Amino acid sequence: MPIKPFLDYLLLEKNYSLHTHKAYQANLESFQNFIQDSQPETEGIENVSYSEIRSWIADLIQQGNSTRTVNRKLSVLRSFYKFLVRNGVIEVSPLKEHKALKMAAKVPLPFSEEEVKEVLEGDSYPDNYLGVLQKTLLNLFYYTGIRRSELIDLKRTHVDLDNRTMKVLGKRNKERLVPLLPAMSKQLTELVKRQEEEQIIGESGRFFISPKGKKLTEAFVYETVKKYFSEVTTKIKKSPHVLRHSFASHLLDQGAGINAIKELLGHSSVAATQHYTHSSMSTIKSVYKKAHPRERK
Repeated sequence: MPIKPFLDYLLLEKNYSLHTHKAYQANLESFQNFIQDSQPETEGIENVSYSEIRSWIADLIQQGNSTRTVNRKLSVLRSFYKFLVRNGVIEVSPLKEHKALKMAAKVPLPFSEEEVKEVLEGDSYPDNYLGVLQKTLLNLFYYTGIRRSELIDLKRTHVDLDNRTMKVLGKRNKERLVPLLPAMSKQLTELVKRQEEEQIIGESGRFFISPKGKKLTEAFVYETVKKYFSEVTTKIKKSPHVLRHSFASHLLDQGAGINAIKELLGHSSVAATQHYTHSSMSTIKSVYKKAHPRERK
């Protein structure tokens, strides 16, 4: 079976984004080319053995790919073979017994509460629409834990300032309703007011638009976070994802339940949220030491 039916399945039935669809296609075509070059006698990638896949893994590592990247590529391959099994093309996946390569967990170092406060309450924003735009998107990242793509694609009709709620369309078109605290609602209202005053009208119906009324680019959002946090921190990573991570870590530090944070972040399982607990371990140790009866003596 060719690759196309699987890719059509991802796009039409699983509702994968075009970006993910292209990534899967590139992965599978790369593997297909490797098999054709190294094992020309093999008739199609549906007929490969696990030993041939292991040769591909070795080649990827030799090329300098990280363990995380190799595991991601193998995850695509695993999904493809599961699809073939379900459709009766093959009986058993060649990756059935494969275990993911072990890798060291990389937990991004969150910004401190003091660093976030300094940025959000700072006075270095330009006194114009651009300044309000930058301040608002930084606030929204920290107040809601929203993803960069979710912020860029947020629709005006999905923000209810009267009821202080926001409907977010996450990965795989999964919707979630996020509450807006009064301070955040006020900041969003200020942005809308500036758009009206300066007659900045977007054609796409997006809530966040550039001073020229265009859709925000990923680079603009990233550079905004990097610019303002570079003024207050020496941490190497300064990105929207680190700000999202800071949101989750600070909520955990203040005693929020992991299931509640999972819902706010739009994770499909608690496992995806679990790694945020690592950065809060110092807080957990402190509470544990103060609370344990043997330490209070």
